[in-house]
Amino acid sequence: MKLKIVAVGKLKEKYIKQGIQEYSKRLGAYANLEMVEVADEKAPENMSDAEASEVKRKEGERLLSHISADEYVITLEIKGKMLTSEEFAAKIDDLATYGKSKIALVIGGSLGLSDEVQRRSDFALSFSKMTFPHQLMRLVLLEQVYRVFRILRGEPYHK
Repeated sequence: MKLKIVAVGKLKEKYIKQGIQEYSKRLGAYANLEMVEVADEKAPENMSDAEASEVKRKEGERLLSHISADEYVITLEIKGKMLTSEEFAAKIDDLATYGKSKIALVIGGSLGLSDEVQRRSDFALSFSKMTFPHQLMRLVLLEQVYRVFRILRGEPYHK
């Protein structure tokens, strides 16, 4: 399976980078992983709705430029569907079973995802109703994807 994480913004915190490196290494035994970072758009502190939409649109264009037509797209969205780790594993297993071996997991910037990215999404996933820093979500996402493969292979993993 080929997994691609496409995210807005550069990782800055060392501890997040270290965690991502660790889970990327672990995932190498299960899937071909690619990490793509796109630049975040500079935004004024107090912006209008129109300015916020423009920021999301520009970031969305950058995200979409790294997603191919044959990839199944899972976007991370607060209003997406919440799944247990076992349900997420079953979702990934179903995709593989039905020939969807290329999956793009998309994390937006601090303002969220553009309408265009949401329309391209095949499945909107939510980890919580809470808002998380988008950089931290990369680490949480990688840990959960690693957990998915452990579950699917029947390998031990703490609950």
